[in-house]
Amino acid sequence: MRRVYIDTFIYGSSSSVYGNNDKAPFAEADPVREPISPYAATKRSGELLAHTFHHLYDITVHCLRFFTVYGPRQRPDLAIHKFARQLLTDQPITMYGDGTSSRDYTYVADIVDGILKSLRRAESLDEPEYEIINLGGSETTQLKELISGIAEAMDMTPEIEQLPTQPGDVKRTYADISKAKRLLDWKPETPIDKGLQQFADWVKDYYADRPVLEV
Repeated sequence: MRRVYIDTFIYGSSSSVYGNNDKAPFAEADPVREPISPYAATKRSGELLAHTFHHLYDITVHCLRFFTVYGPRQRPDLAIHKFARQLLTDQPITMYGDGTSSRDYTYVADIVDGILKSLRRAESLDEPEYEIINLGGSETTQLKELISGIAEAMDMTPEIEQLPTQPGDVKRTYADISKAKRLLDWKPETPIDKGLQQFADWVKDYYADRPVLEV
């Protein structure tokens, strides 16, 4: 960026940096000193490195903390896509824990909108800035509700295989998006039921002419 005179850096961070935050919803000013997975630790480290380059070289940095992004073209190893493949191949859905863990799910089109608004803000600035901004759905959905929702969207009945909780999983995520509203004029537009239906329509079409690999 320094060599080719690019002065804006948008960093894709993650809600995982909050760890098992006791306070909800999660706000950017909350302490993030106790990550519980290597992934979370690397995301927080990236935020700190980005701040160093902002400070030294006058680069505008927006660290966008994404909250569980889902939607068409989602990676097949992530939960919603994995659940869909398990349904399509008549496998039981693997549910870690008792299903009461909750996530703030954010539809991919809303995330893209937030990234574009972040870039537009950066272009309008007179001075470089460093900001950490949550992009989330600003509501929570329990895991068992998510499984029911994706099964309903696909018009299928799930069989559940309950497994022990994974040690790196947080209990919940929940975004305070007041800063995103204030700085970016951004808010999510896609409720979870609509987003799941759009994903289900895509995934059935995607696998209509290709094999579904078992999970």
